Amino acid sequence: MDIRRLDLNLLLLLDELNREQNLSAAARRLGMSQPMASASLRRLRDYFEDPLFQSTGRGMRPTPFALSIAAAVSGVLESIKTDILSKPAFRPADSDRLFTISTSDIGALIFVPPILRRLGEDAPHTDLRCVSLPHQQLETALEQGGVDLAIGYFPDLSGTFIGTQDLFDHSFTCIVRRDHPTIKDSLTLEQFLGADHLVVNQEGRSQEIFEHYLRELKLHRRIHLEVPHFMSVPQLIASTDMIATVPLSLGIWFASNQIKLLPPPVEVPKFELKLHWHKRMEEEPSVSWLRQVVHEELKNLDPSLAMSPTYAERKKTN
Repeated sequence: MDIRRLDLNLLLLLDELNREQNLSAAARRLGMSQPMASASLRRLRDYFEDPLFQSTGRGMRPTPFALSIAAAVSGVLESIKTDILSKPAFRPADSDRLFTISTSDIGALIFVPPILRRLGEDAPHTDLRCVSLPHQQLETALEQGGVDLAIGYFPDLSGTFIGTQDLFDHSFTCIVRRDHPTIKDSLTLEQFLGADHLVVNQEGRSQEIFEHYLRELKLHRRIHLEVPHFMSVPQLIASTDMIATVPLSLGIWFASNQIKLLPPPVEVPKFELKLHWHKRMEEEPSVSWLRQVVHEELKNLDPSLAMSPTYAERKKTN
């Protein structure tokens, strides 16, 4: 017997006939018409070279051969259902999976803590790895499973196979040292343009929005220092008279008795932070669960709720 000639649907009929011992009843359970069931039974008989079932006054009695393979046929079908067709369940409480998220250094500061707390509550044995990949590598990493999710501002990550979910709108703030000699409780456009500026040069990230907007307004400022990352910003601002313009959530993080936040002197467009994944992994249970967790934890994240009273008051009056 050549297995290539065997149709899986024929085994379904064979299994039902062994149970029902009635062709009409077996056909109904499988959603088949009587003629189709009869034709399928003929194919089974031809394949196995055995009558398989013989009509009696009490229905269709299986032949010795049909009885001998009944358990094996039932087992094969059950194995296909449970091992092949059923998606494995993801149990967060029992999982020891390592999740990988791509985000910026800002994301590691702002987004990761609430996610990590949630993992500790619902999936205490899982671990989290954060990476920061250039957009040229990120889509490939998502497709190949090297990265589960990307969180943040990724304007170039918009391919056909990339899933996207909005998280929240974000904006910018200016930061200066609290005892700045000329900038007190507000920041005028003249002060802004006349000051030395510290700029974080992260290509393709949210910082580019602000730079592009200034160019559109034909506003020119003196960039006194460029650095590749945000982590050096608070120390540099606290010890100089420079101004830095940073995402609001990061400014709130940097605010201290040495650094104060001030609204920019121009109305700056907001930018949207998003959650990204590869559609190939959309239905993968663990990634789907993590996506839900991230969305629930970050969708209502509002940095303005944590801003200092001075900044909040300035924002209302400007």
